[in-house]
Amino acid sequence: MLDHLTTEARNPASEMLDSLSPLEIVQLISSEDAKVASAVAEQATSIAKAIEMVTPRLANGGRLIYFGAGTSGRLGVLDAAECPPTFNADPSQVIGLIAGGKQAITTAVEGAEDNPALGAKDLENLNLSSNDAVIGIATSGRTPYVLGGLEYAQTVGAYCIGLACNRDAELTTRCDLNIIPVVGPEIISGSTRMKAGTATKMVLNMISTGVMIRLGKTYGNLMVDLRATNSKLLARAKRIVATSTNLSESEAGKLLDECNGEVKTAILASLANHSPEKARELLAANDGHLQHAISTASSTNGVAVK
Repeated sequence: MLDHLTTEARNPASEMLDSLSPLEIVQLISSEDAKVASAVAEQATSIAKAIEMVTPRLANGGRLIYFGAGTSGRLGVLDAAECPPTFNADPSQVIGLIAGGKQAITTAVEGAEDNPALGAKDLENLNLSSNDAVIGIATSGRTPYVLGGLEYAQTVGAYCIGLACNRDAELTTRCDLNIIPVVGPEIISGSTRMKAGTATKMVLNMISTGVMIRLGKTYGNLMVDLRATNSKLLARAKRIVATSTNLSESEAGKLLDECNGEVKTAILASLANHSPEKARELLAANDGHLQHAISTASSTNGVAVK
């Protein structure tokens, strides 16, 4: 059944792979990887549509749920795990599921991906609803765990997005939107952790980042909703506040302390000459969008918007 899949085909460029030198192996992998970005770029319209459809669901209390098996599942789990520290997103807002559960993140769970009922059950256990969006990730486009999950998601009215790397993927018939970057045969036939995995990571990065930007998690290109959980992120938070307000880093650090480490609150408090409490109120009134809050403050008390 896999014979017709592009990702399972033999790559003519790598037929003598085991006779290559280390440098030649690296050069070959690099030349193949260079094709991934263009394959993803061809899906720009669909990726943008995903951002447009997911954003209002998260804004209204819904969730984005990735699910897949093997590498596909691990990449979804990874992208979901990076949203809280990067964007201070609630851990329940973006969720990653992998066939076989947490154990499968590091160890293969035999047969888990072949069970469509398991995909449905994992989503059912999350109380999936029509407020949510799901992304079924399956390089082949035919993984039973993913197909079963998508079929269940349709029954509850969740918005369904399919992500695969083969044309005519079976999952497309179960989705409202499909993203299909066709990266071609891998240098090791069927090893979809390589080009297909890279394409998947790129697409998920674009979707989650785009959604978070639309939710007001950035100010220009600054990461103003980060959670400063370590010394590196604390230093970054200070730099962002200093850059946005013309305060010194020492002054920015003091202001951050007064604002409980909240970068957006500190920036707005400085620019609008507000107390942290007033800045939080103004941010809340603007759905957390710092640029909108600054504009509101500017129209009421003459704040110079940077």
